[in-house]
Amino acid sequence: MRTIFAAITIAVAAVSAPVLAQQNQNHSTYRYRWTDAQGLPHYSDSLSADAMKYGYDIVNDRGLTVGHVDRQLNPQERAAAQKAAEAQAVAKRAADDKARSESQMLAAYPTEAGYQASLKQELDNIDQRISTTRINLHSQEKALTDLLARAGEAERAKQPVPKSLADSISQQRNVVASQRGALERQQAERDASEQKMGAQLQRYRELKAAQARDEGQ
Repeated sequence: MRTIFAAITIAVAAVSAPVLAQQNQNHSTYRYRWTDAQGLPHYSDSLSADAMKYGYDIVNDRGLTVGHVDRQLNPQERAAAQKAAEAQAVAKRAADDKARSESQMLAAYPTEAGYQASLKQELDNIDQRISTTRINLHSQEKALTDLLARAGEAERAKQPVPKSLADSISQQRNVVASQRGALERQQAERDASEQKMGAQLQRYRELKAAQARDEGQ
């Protein structure tokens, strides 16, 4: 509550300072005017609790409004205002970060060819990981095929499949499934990266066009 009154005092001081200066010059008097919850206007020569509750105007002796102070906020409104202010601050930081990142991008890649080369390098890195995973998957699939062939030989000879071999087959199937999952994720990552890079390239072109316009002015 002390903070609220301090803020109001500052606001009143800011509004009243030039008003008081004019008052000293013109010998004018000022009153406070506010409207209550029923819409009825009220006037007072001093600042009352109701005026602060509903918000008030500072009126000179000719009936002209020379200043205004908003009403006090209730706890729910203060919480909502605080939340809105925090959200606005987060949005501003995000916008500032984006602007800084884009500025750095333009400085690092003065030409579109250079920027496209950097994007291609990112895709090449993903492609290299995909290629490595495919090689590993092929190797693991071959190992599983060999284990299954050994189990098949035992079954054709009407012999039970050794538990160690059955365990190895189960483990190898898990390895193969893991490698296939990794490959699918990497391919999805590549598709998403390619789409993202297309948007980034379009944004780069927009920024370069804006930069050219600014330099041409």
